[in-house]
Amino acid sequence: MRIDSHQHFIDYRPEDYPWIGEQESILKQKFLPTDLKPLLDSIIFDGAIAVQARQMLQETEWLLTLADQYDFIKGVVGWVELSSPDVRQQLEAFSKNPKLRGVRHVIHDEPDDDFMLRDDFLRGLSILGEYGLTYDLLIFEKHLPNAIRLVERFPEQPFVVDHLAKPRISIGSIVEWSRNIKELAANDNVYCKLSGMVTEADMSVWNPEQFKPYMDVVFEAFGPDRLMIGSDWPVSLLSRDYQSVMNIVIHYADQLSAEDREKVLGDNCARFYGIV
Repeated sequence: MRIDSHQHFIDYRPEDYPWIGEQESILKQKFLPTDLKPLLDSIIFDGAIAVQARQMLQETEWLLTLADQYDFIKGVVGWVELSSPDVRQQLEAFSKNPKLRGVRHVIHDEPDDDFMLRDDFLRGLSILGEYGLTYDLLIFEKHLPNAIRLVERFPEQPFVVDHLAKPRISIGSIVEWSRNIKELAANDNVYCKLSGMVTEADMSVWNPEQFKPYMDVVFEAFGPDRLMIGSDWPVSLLSRDYQSVMNIVIHYADQLSAEDREKVLGDNCARFYGIV
């Protein structure tokens, strides 16, 4: 099974998507399952994981509704208010739908760089295992030291790092990121998504060779058993079309054995999110 491990659906309204500004005006429209399915078919992929793009309970409800309507949506990474005293009730309600496979919080937009280590957030995170849910780490490179502390605190909780923790590809910065991502990867409960690289590069002039050093690092750190391809569509459209973005990883994976290639292109994602 080949799976795009990271994409979003959008039904744009300004009040719901404050992160979409004038520089992202291409995203001020609808991006729905009927738009994604032909793109998956064009590269012979079987499905995708829908990841939250709004920090509201209605987002999780909407994504689960879409997943019930479209079989190719293999799982949902939703949002719950992990720092809320009511988080257990929220998890109880949403986890009744088996398509909910994980949750995420947009940590990199929090003013407090130590947000992920707050007691209320940690308390909510500690409950996820009771519901068999994974956690997507959406962070900047600067958050990696705290992420290391976080995952070490929860060795039984499955984590996946979105977008390689957003290394500063546009300026070729790699040394400190490399050191920290390798330390994070030393924890066996942490996976990494090969996604979001094009929006960390110069979005107008990149070429695939720019991403090779970063992929080399994460392949050395995580190995072929804990990496998964992801498009970050439609955000990736800020840079290039769907096929061009996915081909960065697909072509890189050509150097792998047939078994490891299929792991990266879908099997690892299916195992991590519990997709059958």
